Amino acid sequence: MTGITAKGLATRERIIEGAAATIRELGVPEATLDAIRARTATSKSQLFHYFPGGRQELLLAVAHHEADRVLSDQQPHLSALTTWDDWQRWRTAVVRRYRRQGRTCPLAVLMTELGRSDPAAQEVTRSLFIRWRRELAAGVAAMQGTTATLDPDRYAGAIIATVQGGVSLLLATGSTRELEDGLDLMLEPLRRG
Repeated sequence: MTGITAKGLATRERIIEGAAATIRELGVPEATLDAIRARTATSKSQLFHYFPGGRQELLLAVAHHEADRVLSDQQPHLSALTTWDDWQRWRTAVVRRYRRQGRTCPLAVLMTELGRSDPAAQEVTRSLFIRWRRELAAGVAAMQGTTATLDPDRYAGAIIATVQGGVSLLLATGSTRELEDGLDLMLEPLRRG
C-alpha cells in the first residue's frame, strides 16, 4: 500500500491477523466485521479506512495472508531442498502443518467464500501455486544432478497436487495418513535420483 505509515501498516496487519484468527476459530460466516472489530479492538472507521471495500476486501487480504502462511510454514526447508535429508525435513514440516491445522482449512474456506470466479481470488491461488511450484522444482532439479530423468516443473506440480489431495482427504476424514503416504510415494524417486 502506498502512502501509508509504518504505524498504519502495523494496524492493517493486526486487523488481517485478527480476522484470520477469527475465521480459523469461528468460520467465515460467523467472522462478521463486528466479531473482527471486537477481536482486534478496531473501530468501524479504522476498519473501513484500511479496507474501504468492506468485508470482501478484508477477506481477500486474509486469503493473501493465509496463502503466505502455507509457504512460510514450510520454511526454511522449502528453500533448501538439496539433499534427501532436506526433503525429509520438508515433508515433516508439511505433515506437521496440516496435522496442526486439522479439519479446518482457512484458505480453502476463504476461496470458496470469495468465489472461484473472482479474478482477485483466483490470483491469490495462482500466485501461491507459482511460488510453491518454483521452490519445489528447484529442489527436484538439485536432486537429479546430471542424470535428469524427471521434469522438475511437472514433478513439482504433481507433488503439490499430492499435498492438496492429502489435505482434502484430511478435511474429510481427520487423518493425515493419505497425505503422508502420498508424499512418501512421490518423494521416493528423489532419493534414487
